[in-house]
Amino acid sequence: MSSTLKGKVVIITGASSGIGAASARLLSEHGCRLSLAARSVDKLERLASEIDGEALAIRADMTIPADISRMVARTLEGFGRIDALFANAGVFIMGDYAAGDPEAYTNLLKVNVDGVMRCMHAVIPAMKAQGAGDILVTSSIAGHEELHLGPVYGASKHAIQTIVHTTRRQLAADGIRVMSLGPGRVANELWGLADPDEIERLTRVERDYLKVEDVAEAAVFMLSRPRHVTIRDIVMLPQKQDV
Repeated sequence: MSSTLKGKVVIITGASSGIGAASARLLSEHGCRLSLAARSVDKLERLASEIDGEALAIRADMTIPADISRMVARTLEGFGRIDALFANAGVFIMGDYAAGDPEAYTNLLKVNVDGVMRCMHAVIPAMKAQGAGDILVTSSIAGHEELHLGPVYGASKHAIQTIVHTTRRQLAADGIRVMSLGPGRVANELWGLADPDEIERLTRVERDYLKVEDVAEAAVFMLSRPRHVTIRDIVMLPQKQDV
């Protein structure tokens, strides 16, 4: 257990499955108090009941500004502070751009860019008042490389990289760290993968995908660094992914 994380209050968006749920479980093991946010209340409540320690289950749609404001307000009401935001909720669309649905692209940008921006903006006042805080955003290898099969998804992650790197400089004097975590292919629901045996084969045997637990471990590592250390980015890939 990391003593630097014990008792910390962490908001996790997209917490009902995948990287978010894996991170919630691991952060709970390190003694964190959690606000778990997503659209699926049933999944959130089940997760909150499974993990050790304190956890709030908060229904929040990242395309609805009022939901984001309520998520932050409920966290402050329940725990009195916000030590970290893990802005993890995201939408993933790959394929031919011309054949895609512009409405789906617009929704992706609302979640991946506007939602993250609003979450960050909503927690900053509390963190400034405390004199410390961490903002960790799930980016992607697509935010570092132009992947031709996902032009709009890649654009959203390039936008995230710019937001992270510029706000980090603006907030450093306030004791707030702003960081990004960019995984490659992850064996989770976004890739249509749920069968444990198939995930084991694709990760441990084929080495074509990361496990959600791999990404969660990286997130915990970044959040648990001593306050004088800021990790700007971690980019992590399955061993056989060639971008």
